[in-house]
Amino acid sequence: MKKILIAAAFLFVITGLWAQNFEGVISWTIKTDIKDPKMKAQMEEAQKRMNDPATQAQMKEMQARMQDPQFKAMMESNPQMKAQMEKMMNMANSGNMNDMMPKGMTVKVKNRNTLTKMDGGMLAGEILYLNEKDVTYHIDRENKTYSVMGKGDDSDREMKGKVTATSESAKIQGYNCKKYIVELEEGGKSITQTVWATTEIKGLDMNSFSNQGVKGRKPTFYREIDGVPLKMEMSMPEMDMTMEVTGIKKQSLSAGDFVVPPGFREVKGMFGMN
Repeated sequence: MKKILIAAAFLFVITGLWAQNFEGVISWTIKTDIKDPKMKAQMEEAQKRMNDPATQAQMKEMQARMQDPQFKAMMESNPQMKAQMEKMMNMANSGNMNDMMPKGMTVKVKNRNTLTKMDGGMLAGEILYLNEKDVTYHIDRENKTYSVMGKGDDSDREMKGKVTATSESAKIQGYNCKKYIVELEEGGKSITQTVWATTEIKGLDMNSFSNQGVKGRKPTFYREIDGVPLKMEMSMPEMDMTMEVTGIKKQSLSAGDFVVPPGFREVKGMFGMN
């Protein structure tokens, strides 16, 4: 399960980092297919446990307990734990472990800053990247908290990859896109990405993307891709993931969208690596 979350986190963070002077909103869909038999079995077993009457009874008991004033006070003092418990409750109520995965995201862009909002899944929330500070935050508006997403100890390490430009093309959202094949290794495992990129959207490209990454792993090989991706397909031994743009709207956005909300408290959590 951890590998699924790492893959999702990697993709939704990096897709917000292509802006040069573009201002507007970009919408994406995300589809995931688990193909590793062992991982499939683990998810099926976890879903079976979620649907078990005894587990459901325990969840109902926990929900009732969460209404207790004393328990509420304890949860309010630990917003991250509260948020994680609420997500677990939501999955238990739905009975579907696939709800752990996001179904889409919306990216707001202004002055090279980005605000990414995930649609569902364990990664639900907002990711704010501030270009001038070169800092990324996870924002939890419901609990009025934020955490800093650090770069880790290997901030200078480049991700090695091979990019092959093909002669294939396709139209996505009315834009002409060229197909690229990206081959790389992470953690001793091979990952193949198919990238459909267009040069027809002014203000968006891969240059800033190549200098960013997760925990400082810089995917500098993306400099070999011209334009901005409108569709990305990632294949690894455990799973396949497809991300595709469903809408691009140029519009003026409020500068107030791109700040850590005043009064929010800093916490450490599953997204904070500080």
